Amino acid sequence: MKTKAALLHGPGKDWEVDEIELGDPVAGEVQVRLAASGLCHSDEHLRTGASPVAFYPVVGGHEGAGVVTKVGPEVSGFKEGDHVVLAFIPGCGTCRPCARGMQNLCDAGAGLLTGQAISDGTYRTTHRGNPVVPMCLLGTFAPYVTVNQASVIKIEDDIPLDKAALLGCGVSTGWGSATEIGGTRAGDTVVVVGVGGVGINSVQGAAAAGARYVVAVDPVEYKREKALELGATHAFASMEEAAGVVSELTWGQNANTVVLAIGDTTGEHLQPAVSMTAKGGQVVVTGMGHYAQVDAKLNLFELTLLQKRVQGAIFGGVSPRTQIPRLLELYRHGTLKLDELVTTTYRLEDINTGYQDMRDGKNLRGVVVYDDADY
Repeated sequence: MKTKAALLHGPGKDWEVDEIELGDPVAGEVQVRLAASGLCHSDEHLRTGASPVAFYPVVGGHEGAGVVTKVGPEVSGFKEGDHVVLAFIPGCGTCRPCARGMQNLCDAGAGLLTGQAISDGTYRTTHRGNPVVPMCLLGTFAPYVTVNQASVIKIEDDIPLDKAALLGCGVSTGWGSATEIGGTRAGDTVVVVGVGGVGINSVQGAAAAGARYVVAVDPVEYKREKALELGATHAFASMEEAAGVVSELTWGQNANTVVLAIGDTTGEHLQPAVSMTAKGGQVVVTGMGHYAQVDAKLNLFELTLLQKRVQGAIFGGVSPRTQIPRLLELYRHGTLKLDELVTTTYRLEDINTGYQDMRDGKNLRGVVVYDDADY
């Protein structure tokens, strides 16, 4: 079939909405009519060149939810009409990480930026007859996608799809960074640096886990205000401003966990975060940096003698098949706020405006919403 999509033709270029060709599902695949797609900072990394990609053009988008419209051969557990969330990390269920219960590290994730379908290594999306890379093998900046069943999570029909879309990346990643990787316990102190679409959910997760103090750090006043509404006890514009107060609140012990969820994380951010961390505590690095950057500022004397840790995190350290249903239950019970995360909705044609709003700090999460005119 033919459909439209937001394409990126190279680093530094704007998104362009154009027609693409989308293949029918082959063995192990389904086609999904999307209701919405989140505008995540990771797609901005494609635009800046901070994330490597096999080639251009790229169909952006890796947060999406919708309804299954076609089911390919050898698909189990899905049928036409099912409501689903697309997870940016697939879970094949059979590779060694999956077998160890670490589906967020599934080996199939190695091909996320190649454009080659998990099922057969070919390309399901083309533009003017040439292969296209769908972001994370999803490409949710299009009203229709053909994806492997490993990337699809079935949900109940009463969940609003435009809110459920956020579970495919930002919400799950942020929440798990505080609760699973971060291991927040009742009475802990947690600092979250960067409270955009990922970090704001680290704030929610830490608060839900019973943290005594949840300290949000972001230079944007609007985001600090939203963090205080969604579970933060304190908010500051910088780590330098936060450090003294964190020390005072904890009688000099500092934070059990510091989550770095800055959209463009650099090596310069590590040491201030480590210095705010308690003995035996950890810094959870969730924000993405430039793929070629290898330099980091880190006091190894402090790291060793105070037994601190620096820990990476992807999808919050939890399998999408476990995390997404669990978080939707918390949404049902009012513990997890999703509606409040969506600051602005956009048409696909306005995607560049959406990303400019993100860069300007106007949104917690912008969302592209598809309607009847898009199909």
